[in-house]
Amino acid sequence: MRVTVALGSDKACTGQRHRVHGGVSTTDLAEKPTKTRGVWESLSWSLRYGAVASGCVLLIAAVLYLVIRLAVLVAPLTLAIIVALLLAALLDPVAAAVRRLHVPDSVAALAAIGVLLAVVVVPTALLWQVTAEQASDLPQQLAQGWDRTREWVIGAGMSEEQLQSVSDRIGERARSAGGSVASAAMGVAEALGAALLALVLLFFLLKDGRRMAGWATTRLPERSRDRARQAGHAGWTALARYAQGTLAVAAIDAVGIGIGLVLIGVPLALPLALLTFIAAFVPVIGATVAGAVAVLVALAANGPVDALLVLIVVVAVQQIEGNLLQPLIMGRALKLHPAVVLIAVTAGGLTAGVAGAVVAVPITAVAYRVWRSWSASGP
Repeated sequence: MRVTVALGSDKACTGQRHRVHGGVSTTDLAEKPTKTRGVWESLSWSLRYGAVASGCVLLIAAVLYLVIRLAVLVAPLTLAIIVALLLAALLDPVAAAVRRLHVPDSVAALAAIGVLLAVVVVPTALLWQVTAEQASDLPQQLAQGWDRTREWVIGAGMSEEQLQSVSDRIGERARSAGGSVASAAMGVAEALGAALLALVLLFFLLKDGRRMAGWATTRLPERSRDRARQAGHAGWTALARYAQGTLAVAAIDAVGIGIGLVLIGVPLALPLALLTFIAAFVPVIGATVAGAVAVLVALAANGPVDALLVLIVVVAVQQIEGNLLQPLIMGRALKLHPAVVLIAVTAGGLTAGVAGAVVAVPITAVAYRVWRSWSASGP
């Protein structure tokens, strides 16, 4: 009887708990309260992913913008550091060879810098002597070449007044682009200061570069040190190959165009060859500018026929360089798509002028190799 009462009371309690009001169970109302969805939860996964990715891209872009702006504000220092790194990557084999003679690191660094100064100073002195010898005949050659060019242009249909107007416009633009003497002197002073700073940094990089890299690696977490060493080695190798390959290609360009200018009889052939060598360090744009200068000098000094011959020589050398020398010397390790190179050079030029165009490609190549090595080392 007691069991029956207990069961009955239990059923009664159960009936009270599951009593239905208006088609909704009171149990559901008590145990499952209504939950409102926020705006983030209401978005699809693709929109959430796009929002997070866009935020990361904007953050990275903001950091890069601040870094670039800071580098531009201290442009001489930035240029000195990059030039020192390029020269250190180029001269590191020389310092390593001297170091095998069991000499101190400072002596090896000084020996490498001495080789660099000898390579730069001796050709510059020879070119200065050759240029000084040709300077006396240059005004007469330019006047004769200008007369021949004017006769050819007038014979092609342009009047004397139109030619004089074009000449005046070119002169005005050249004078306006020249700037003031004070700004030019300031630029020369900054360039000399950056060159001196680059030499000092080059000495310390050749002397203590490995210890600097080891110290920087030990500042990282232990689990990331091996990946950092591999990525740093890949970046340094890329920088060294870029410097060596660019030096070889620039030398071949200068020799090829210089021989052509000498055979054609263009004045200042050796200085123009040196200009070609220096301009070759600016990918894509440098060769075009140096070739244009050589053609203009040939046009002004020798007339349109020799200018056309110089143009043919310049185009032929550049085609050989782009289709044969670049893939053969630079190798596949640094092979970047021409579109990437052009974008990098343009961005560097717009950001920091000629200096930015010079350093844009090595920075891009090193960053790419470091990213590839870091990604391949693990998650």
